[in-house]
Amino acid sequence: MVKVTTPRGRMLSGITPSGSLTLGNYLGALRRFADGQPAQEGFFFVADLHAMTTPHDPKRLRDLTTETAALFFAAGLDPEYSTVFVQSHVPAHVELSYLLECTAHVGELGRMIQFKEKGGRPGTRASLFTYPCLMAADILLYDADAVPVGGDQDQHVELCRDLAVRFNRLYGDTFVVPRLARAALAARVADLADPAAKMSKSADQRAAGVIRMLDPPDVIARKISRAVTDSEAAVRDDPDHKPGVSNLLGIVAAITEEPPEDVAAGLASYGELKRVCAEVVVETLAPIQRRYADLLASPEELEALLAAGASRAREQAEPVLARAKHAMGLPA
Repeated sequence: MVKVTTPRGRMLSGITPSGSLTLGNYLGALRRFADGQPAQEGFFFVADLHAMTTPHDPKRLRDLTTETAALFFAAGLDPEYSTVFVQSHVPAHVELSYLLECTAHVGELGRMIQFKEKGGRPGTRASLFTYPCLMAADILLYDADAVPVGGDQDQHVELCRDLAVRFNRLYGDTFVVPRLARAALAARVADLADPAAKMSKSADQRAAGVIRMLDPPDVIARKISRAVTDSEAAVRDDPDHKPGVSNLLGIVAAITEEPPEDVAAGLASYGELKRVCAEVVVETLAPIQRRYADLLASPEELEALLAAGASRAREQAEPVLARAKHAMGLPA
């Protein structure tokens, strides 16, 4: 069986709608995806099926799926170059996931960090154990040669690579074996109130240290003004000894594309650092928020964009699923 090859780099990434997207999601993911256009073909999806591995509210899941999809487009993903869709709109994801469950071993799924942390509790869903196979299906369906992830997902991408290699060995050359694309500098934006923790979209909606992409300017300014710093007055990039200050410098540096030490050199106090950080964050998010509001005001436009994206995704995914089914001996 001959694999499909792509004429240019192809990137695949999904974001689970487990909360409203944060500044970290934008700087570490969405902006990178948009900046890669048109040189790199991209398949980007809202991973709503992954949000069902733990208890969830159905209405909130629908609302967050819509919100996340709209933010993909508002952040600059252009449907001319990037395929944006909702995972559950492409049934091949679930079908290939089962085939990969028939390829995976219980031991390797049991070693996944997320399952070890959450599994074994009363009421744990079976999907939490098997969802790494769904994640692998997400990747392999699109013959992606690059998977951009943060460090907390490295293990899942390595499992995907292992499953692809094993499948190809057992059933014939079927899948592209993807490489892990390390997240760029400043992809990990820390929580403003706890610089040791990542700024997480799953945090409480009222969390003081999390800047949401849809936060109003006054809320952004208030959160940054209350960001943890330290008792030393010097503005200096020193992640080990000054994590709070370095986090703020890293945010400004990521937005302005200046080295953190250059940003620090132009600032005389923590107050000035916080003011500059708030200004650049508000200025960066303002056009995204305007485009988001336009999309929400015209839901038919968003629906049409997602329908077109799902159609393009199915065109790519269904032949890959057919290859895998044929390779495993299933009838056409």
